[in-house]
Amino acid sequence: MENLQCLFDNFPWDIFLFWLLPLLLLAFLLWWFMNNKIKALETHKAELHDRIKYLESELDACRKTRISVAVDTSTTTAAAGVVAGIAVAPTPVAPTAKDDLKIVEGIGPKIEELFNKAGIYTFAQLADTPASRMKEILDKAGSRFQIHDPTTWADQAALARDGKWDELKKWQDELYKGKL
Repeated sequence: MENLQCLFDNFPWDIFLFWLLPLLLLAFLLWWFMNNKIKALETHKAELHDRIKYLESELDACRKTRISVAVDTSTTTAAAGVVAGIAVAPTPVAPTAKDDLKIVEGIGPKIEELFNKAGIYTFAQLADTPASRMKEILDKAGSRFQIHDPTTWADQAALARDGKWDELKKWQDELYKGKL
C-alpha cells in the first residue's frame, strides 16, 4: 500500500494533465472534423449519382433523336433529289458488320479509327484501297501517322477478306510492323 501511496504522491500530475487534456481535445476535434467530412462526401456522392443518371437519360434521348433524324433526313434527301431532278449522293453510312482492321499487321486502334472515318470499314474495302490513298489518310492525320508504311496492308486485307488466315499469319510472321 505504501508503494501506491508513494507513486501517487510523486507522480508528475501537472505534466500528465498538461499533455493529456490537449491530446484528448485534439482527438475530439479530429473525430468531429472527419465525421463532418464523411457526411459531406456522402451527400456529394449522392448528388453526383443523381447528376450521372440525369446525364445518361439525356444522352439516351439524344441518341434516339439522332437516329430518328438520320432516318428522316435520308428519306427526305432522297425524295427531294428525285423531285428536283438533282442527283443526291448518299452519305456514307457505316456498315453493320465492320471487320477488325487491327488484324492487319501495322494497323492499330488509332489507324483503324482513321480508316473508319474515311469510310473504310471492311477487309474488302481496305483491299480495294490503293496504298497511295491509305498514305494520304495517314498524312492528313499528322506527323504521328506519317511514319507508317501501308504498302502491304491491302494484300493482307485481301487474304483476310478471302479467309486465308493461315497464309496471312505466315506472312505476318515475316513482317515487322507491316513492312517487309
